[in-house]
Amino acid sequence: MKKKTKFMTLLLCTAFSLSMMADGAAAVQKDSAGSEEQEIRVLVTGEKNNVKKVKEQHKEKWDFGTEGFTMDVSQTDYNKLKGNKQLEIKKVPVVTISRPQATAVSAAAAVYPSMRVPWGIKAVYNDSSLQTTSGGNGTKIAVLDTGTTTSHIDLAANVEQCKDFTSTTATIVNNSCTDRNGHGTHVSGTALANGGSDGLGIYGVAPEAELWAYKVLGDDGSGYSDDIAGAIRHAADQKTATGTRVIISMSLGSAGKDTLITNAVNYAYSKGLLVIAAAGNSGYAANTIGYPGALPNAVAVAALENRQENGTYRVANFSSRGNPNTDGDFVIGEKDVEISAPGASIESTWIDGGYNTISGTSMATPHVSGLAAKIWSANPGLTHAQVRSQLQSKARVYDIKGGYGSATGDDYASGFGFARVK
Repeated sequence: MKKKTKFMTLLLCTAFSLSMMADGAAAVQKDSAGSEEQEIRVLVTGEKNNVKKVKEQHKEKWDFGTEGFTMDVSQTDYNKLKGNKQLEIKKVPVVTISRPQATAVSAAAAVYPSMRVPWGIKAVYNDSSLQTTSGGNGTKIAVLDTGTTTSHIDLAANVEQCKDFTSTTATIVNNSCTDRNGHGTHVSGTALANGGSDGLGIYGVAPEAELWAYKVLGDDGSGYSDDIAGAIRHAADQKTATGTRVIISMSLGSAGKDTLITNAVNYAYSKGLLVIAAAGNSGYAANTIGYPGALPNAVAVAALENRQENGTYRVANFSSRGNPNTDGDFVIGEKDVEISAPGASIESTWIDGGYNTISGTSMATPHVSGLAAKIWSANPGLTHAQVRSQLQSKARVYDIKGGYGSATGDDYASGFGFARVK
């Protein structure tokens, strides 16, 4: 069975630790002598003709133009390539996740949801008696995650694209986005679940939005940075080709800043897409926010608990914090939390066609993605920057004063505050 070195990890549990590594587990191959070698994914840059020769000799995964191209190579080939002074060979960084056993997702999901409108959705709508949700029509939410169970009765009607970016045999596999983890299906449901054609399902924030289910993470919840960057750029190009409103929702991240993903986020933002990403689950210390959420062109989302403190919802201890030196400026820079949303004990759709309850800033992110879709659908003439500004304005109306680091106004724990429908 092949194992691959992976870059990104999904932000699933209530607490985790991340560590950057130069090497990692990789696909096992055998050389001509019969000994086992590990396959490594690398980024290749350098003198044009030399790069061209390498492309001709190996199977390319992603071509990022002047940024280089990526491919999988054996340890032997990697050593040979490193000896070529006309090339720069870099291993795609590897991130590992440590998840306490206490926060593991239960294997058995419920057949029916405990309530059709979960607490987080009611909180976003500011309506404790809410029975259904609405909005999002004509707006696309590209969920970059472990894939999505597109046959789920609460999601099937929303699926417009289903693509796999993790295949080793093709750059993109259309009509394939199988989720064997559960994480991607869960966040998709929070963003846009439609209640089910049977009238027994669960509702997301924007049930009329269209889903672009992009599988960028493997079944273990980790993935290569080039696959994620490729999917971000693909969503941006699809937005341009279709002339539609697109929101990228990424409940994933790492402690380290990756150039390919950074450039892809900047590319997407320049094309008019709104990029929303999880802040991370490394709180409650300052400056623990992960990437790509920490990028200025991404809306970083913190997680709230269904608990009141100082008269407001409380930022969860596990939620990563931003830079305290920028508190109070209401300006988003690198490593700043921007928006808060429900992220603790969130019930949503699951891979077996049922429902499950899990926690993390991963769960907070699609609440904001769904709200952005709802705003954009109701105001189709807005730019992505104007939608972002509306999210910020709505957040300032409901300031968060509960949890470590929370304070009046813009703070490093909750950002501008909790953005709600009203």
